[in-house]
Amino acid sequence: MEIREQQDRDKTLISDRKQIDATEENVRIIEWEDFEHELARLWSLTSALKEANERKQSLQEKLQSFIQVKTESLNRMNELEEMRERLAAREVMMENMSMRCKVVTEDAKKHEEMLSTEVRSLVVAGTSLSVARKRLQESNRILHEERGYIKLKNLLRKLRTMQQYKISQVSLLYPVKILAGPLQAQELESYPSSSKLGNSSASKSINHRTLTILGLHPTILPFTKMSFFTDKKELQKSTTALGYVAHAVSLIASFLQVPLRYPLRLGGSRSYLIDNVPPVEATTLDPSWNTVLSASVKPVEFPLFLEGQDTTRAAYAVFLLSKDIEQLLSFIGVDSLGPRHILANLKVLLRCVQSSEFIDT
Repeated sequence: MEIREQQDRDKTLISDRKQIDATEENVRIIEWEDFEHELARLWSLTSALKEANERKQSLQEKLQSFIQVKTESLNRMNELEEMRERLAAREVMMENMSMRCKVVTEDAKKHEEMLSTEVRSLVVAGTSLSVARKRLQESNRILHEERGYIKLKNLLRKLRTMQQYKISQVSLLYPVKILAGPLQAQELESYPSSSKLGNSSASKSINHRTLTILGLHPTILPFTKMSFFTDKKELQKSTTALGYVAHAVSLIASFLQVPLRYPLRLGGSRSYLIDNVPPVEATTLDPSWNTVLSASVKPVEFPLFLEGQDTTRAAYAVFLLSKDIEQLLSFIGVDSLGPRHILANLKVLLRCVQSSEFIDT
């Protein structure tokens, strides 16, 4: 540490000596005679130096003011550039807003047109509703009057009378009778003729296998017992009888204006029953798919005959035919005797429709 301080002192002494030597070299000796001239020259130099310093000071002040002005100008230019950028951003934003405004305006026009259309439709619907209401009020007024009620009742009686007449023609066309002997047949009178069955013990006591339609008896129950050795003529008679029943049921449903749950495709002894119910797998799906499935599922036809057909499908067709008869019985307010009694149920249907109570109900 002391060695370093000593070295610093030596360096300082050396530099002082160099300055003294330089000063001695710059010292000039002036004679007395030249002192005034030299003094005047120094004075003029001093004055010039002063003026130069003043000019320098003024120039420095001007330069400082110029620098300040320049700085302010640059700041203003920067501010102006920022304002331009902001203005450009606002112009872009205004363009976007104008585009959105145009889109909103177009949407508003579309909605306005839709609303105007709906308003016009509502006005038309309101007018139609008011007209319908006036008609309904007039109809109610006429109906509540004695003549109106009587007129409606008479019209209903005429309709029932026409239906009864047409169905009586079906009864004459396809008579259902009971065999009393080998070659003798008589009308089945034990079945009730009113719209209310009440006690049907009398009808149940009769053997339904003796019932015939146009002298033919349909073979219904022994379908599953059919074999290769079964009499072909009996099968033909059975399918013919079922064709008669199908045609009679179709006519009665059309006269009563009842859409059958299982429609018929008539073909005489080669008739079919149509089942529009979707398969079991479809009914277990989401209910929202029911509409789509019901539109895509094709109806299934079941043959009402045995030749060349599966006995199970034929038996199911007979079951569907029996359900159609039960539907017609339910329409007129009569209970069914059971799905196996096709001819008996058909006979009950025909006699109840031909009764006097059918017109009075």
